[in-house]
Amino acid sequence: MDALTRLHRALAGGDDEEQPEESILGDNEGLCALSPVQRVYVFAACLVSGLALMILSLLVFVRPIKFAVMFTFGNILAVGSTAFLMGPNQQLRMMLDPVRVYATAIYVGFVVLALIFALWIHSKLLTLIAIICEICALFWYSLSYIPFARRMVSDLMVKLCDTEL
Repeated sequence: MDALTRLHRALAGGDDEEQPEESILGDNEGLCALSPVQRVYVFAACLVSGLALMILSLLVFVRPIKFAVMFTFGNILAVGSTAFLMGPNQQLRMMLDPVRVYATAIYVGFVVLALIFALWIHSKLLTLIAIICEICALFWYSLSYIPFARRMVSDLMVKLCDTEL
């Protein structure tokens, strides 16, 4: 079994018995027929582009609307890049898994709100609040992929913020 097959199975959460070897990254839904190597290249390109946009957005931090647009689109590119590795169906199934459905909804909601506040309402304060909430929601969403991580962070926050002695 090659490294690309193991990577796909690890990301998709599948067992060796569930998928035949030739179905690696085969969830292309008829939209495009990219080879496994091409999918890795597109994944890397989207991830690097998204991270670059997020980093470059820091240069325009003093202009919250430009910052929000660049940061949010970079965020969408980085999160969406994994769809090229595991396929859009598997990506959506994992995002809508009962464990992370609320975190996904909150994250997507704040992405939409940040873009609305930046592009239509032009409110710097609301845009910055939405971006901060978007970052927190993405952090919480990302923790759902690590076993017991959200529980540990919750327990840590209770201990740090507990005022009773």
